[in-house]
Amino acid sequence: MKPTKKRDWSVFLRGMQSVIGLLGLCIVLSILSPRFLKWGNILNVLTQTSLNAVMAIGMTFVILTGGIDLSVGSILAFSGMVTAGMIHSGLNVWIAILIGLVIGTVLGLVNGLSVTKGNVPPFIATLAMMTMARGATLVYSSGRPKSNLGEAFGFLGQGKILSIPVPVIILFFVFIIAYYVLTQTATGRYIYATGSNEKAAKLSGIKTDYIKLLVYAVSGFTAALTGMVVTSMLDSASPTAGTGAELDAIAAVVLGGTSLSGGQGGVVGTIIGALIIGVLNNGLNLLDVSSYYQQLIKGIVILVAVLIDRRRR
Repeated sequence: MKPTKKRDWSVFLRGMQSVIGLLGLCIVLSILSPRFLKWGNILNVLTQTSLNAVMAIGMTFVILTGGIDLSVGSILAFSGMVTAGMIHSGLNVWIAILIGLVIGTVLGLVNGLSVTKGNVPPFIATLAMMTMARGATLVYSSGRPKSNLGEAFGFLGQGKILSIPVPVIILFFVFIIAYYVLTQTATGRYIYATGSNEKAAKLSGIKTDYIKLLVYAVSGFTAALTGMVVTSMLDSASPTAGTGAELDAIAAVVLGGTSLSGGQGGVVGTIIGALIIGVLNNGLNLLDVSSYYQQLIKGIVILVAVLIDRRRR
């Protein structure tokens, strides 16, 4: 019995590492900057974190199967740009948003088809999509932003319901749905099984190709949804939006305890990981740290996250 208890305690401690890291970071920043714990700043952290967190939840689905999605930042930009273009053309705002979400989902499905039917490694397949989607964004926009998208669209990123920012509410519902799927459904079990041992999953009757198609579609959808919110928040669709966003999403997933090799982790940890990234970004801004140093520090955090993942294996 003792070895079992020791192993259970070890698993618990690993799960608490991210929480302890987040609390420690908050304590340090609250000491260094009195503004950090002000309610307005906390709301700002939650709003900014929600953008990365929604996309990171989709990334979690992919990484749980042992895959990776480098195209989310470009899908974010392309979906947002096309939606902005349709709004400018006079299309109903909500229909434009729906089309933008469908575009993101379809691009995610293309990633899934490349991986499953084309037998292309996920890194290469999504890297190709990253390049194509970014190029398509530049072609569609002629390299120029599209602004002045109207109040109705602006509500998605700038509005509040009962004093809670809409992006935070969107994150809440995305999290609840994702958590339910992963923990309470057969699909969730199949996702974990595919990531743990794909060959064994196939032998047990799980349609692993379908599962992979599903998770890449989910990742495309959450990237597009983030694109809608970012575009709404800025009241502008930029052809360079989402550049590097895939790294923040991957870092949030890994910092949250999901293994890059698949089969272990979940969206609760991803939320904690996204909060760590969000709090770090906010704290560095409050401390007036140069943007150049911020990139360096974030790069170190990503490296540490990967090293931690390697040690967990």
